Amino acid sequence: MAAGVRAHSGLSGRRSGLFYALNTAWTRRHTSSAAADSRHNEKHCLELVRSRDYDGFVCSLLLPEEARRSCVTLRAFNVELAQVKDSTSQTTIGLMRMQFWKTAIDEIYSDHPPNHPVAMELWRAVRKHQLTKRWLQRIITDREKDLEDRAYRNLKELETYAENTHASLLYLLLECLGVRSVHADHAASHIGKAHGIVTCVRATPYHSSRRKVYLPLDICMLHGASQEDFLRGSREQDVRDVVYDIASQAHVHLQHARSFSHDVPAAATPAFLQTVVLEDFLQRVRRADFDVFHSSLQKRNPLLPLQLYLRSWRKTY
Repeated sequence: MAAGVRAHSGLSGRRSGLFYALNTAWTRRHTSSAAADSRHNEKHCLELVRSRDYDGFVCSLLLPEEARRSCVTLRAFNVELAQVKDSTSQTTIGLMRMQFWKTAIDEIYSDHPPNHPVAMELWRAVRKHQLTKRWLQRIITDREKDLEDRAYRNLKELETYAENTHASLLYLLLECLGVRSVHADHAASHIGKAHGIVTCVRATPYHSSRRKVYLPLDICMLHGASQEDFLRGSREQDVRDVVYDIASQAHVHLQHARSFSHDVPAAATPAFLQTVVLEDFLQRVRRADFDVFHSSLQKRNPLLPLQLYLRSWRKTY
């Protein structure tokens, strides 16, 4: 009887040992696979930002290591949304892609992210930094409205769009850096508006080549410049005056943002490195006498990475 019990115990022990070994092997394979997927997702986001938002890519490289991956992810998310308008010929398809991201955000905050590289990385960032859901939703909502593919009626409308997209992204970057500051938010709001305005001006030659004009209609009408003037790449004074007025408003927002600098925590300044990029374009368009079609504006400034590094080292914006 005792021998039978011992034999049974030995068999059970061997089964338990086998189960443990199999379970350990499966866990290791699963862990290894998950780590590989995570690295793939991270690399996907990095390459997306590097290829479609080079300025943002360089800015991200100068962020603190603990926030860098999440900030790159947020920029990749922004690129995903921004390229919907240019990559879809039908509004319906664009709306479907926006709906995917609306649903994805809900699923991310329910801890069930869709199997998409950017969505998976975004889920990781949300969990790590407790990112505010409404900023992500606001970016999607206004990018979706922008699918209507029409010029901004006035400068205020462009500023509102910039606040809801570019500034919302900055609020999220601040959260990744662990910054909760009213003064930093005020600065982010103005920098976001400046970024949106500069992006609109900077992209004018590209949009014109595709027979599209998005510059504020009120400014164009004020100077008697027609959409056709921009479509044919006019370099007349009325077109330059339009660019001058719009670019000047971006400069005003940068000045307002800097007026808060003494009250903005030093930890927030890495999120505002984009000001170097904006300032660089505004200086170059001024040197070109506000000729937005000047060939010099289509070239990348080779000194920009150095300028960004110096601004990062000085912890100023």
